[in-house]
Amino acid sequence: MSSSGLKFTFLMPLMVACLMAASASNFHNDFEITWGDGRGKIVNNREVLTLSLDKASGSGFQSKNEYLFGKIDMQLKLVPGNSAGTVTAYYLSSKGSTWDEIDFEFLGNLSGDPYILHTNVFSQGKGNREQQFYLWFDPTADFHTYSILWNPQRIIFSVVGTPIREFKNMESLGVPFPKNQPMRIYSSLWNADDWATRGGFVKTDWTQAPFTASYRNFNADACVWSNGASSCKSKTSPSSASTNRA
Repeated sequence: MSSSGLKFTFLMPLMVACLMAASASNFHNDFEITWGDGRGKIVNNREVLTLSLDKASGSGFQSKNEYLFGKIDMQLKLVPGNSAGTVTAYYLSSKGSTWDEIDFEFLGNLSGDPYILHTNVFSQGKGNREQQFYLWFDPTADFHTYSILWNPQRIIFSVVGTPIREFKNMESLGVPFPKNQPMRIYSSLWNADDWATRGGFVKTDWTQAPFTASYRNFNADACVWSNGASSCKSKTSPSSASTNRA
């Protein structure tokens, strides 16, 4: 993965109207831990999921459902202290060689330095659409909400209710847009000290392990894709009412 120059973008809030089935937060119902040999845990009466990383392994989970359009919210509390070298990834992705993907990646840093939020969009297996942002708060002190709004017209990345990036459908100009492949939600905590912090100059300090990230209050106002069909019956695409912009 490569890093582009830092871009600080502030988008006007959008009015969002969703005609989708909502999913309440119960991690046993909605997710499965897929790797990490016990380093991923569902705790607090199934309301919190934690991932941990040590020198032997990281960990990760995925959603049980696939989605085709909608609004996905998750509250994350990122790795505190000296998190240099670590990456907490939270994203939507399909499978195959021509996959689609919508990424949040949180790049750890030395204690006291800000986290960098790395965003990217893949369509038909092609990415290179990175934008990066400094978070304007401490993402390790408490839980904060990170959201993806995805419809056939645009993708909106939001942080604590503030849109920070818009990726428009520019298929009319020959730019592929992810709109045909259902995607699962994935998250992982892993070591990427070859590139994550200051281009790989700062390495992971394993004396600080285990590193832990926490998740809660998942909500999906989204169309569930199952057996080749969407749970949304309307001919109007979900969240398409959020496309009124000057």
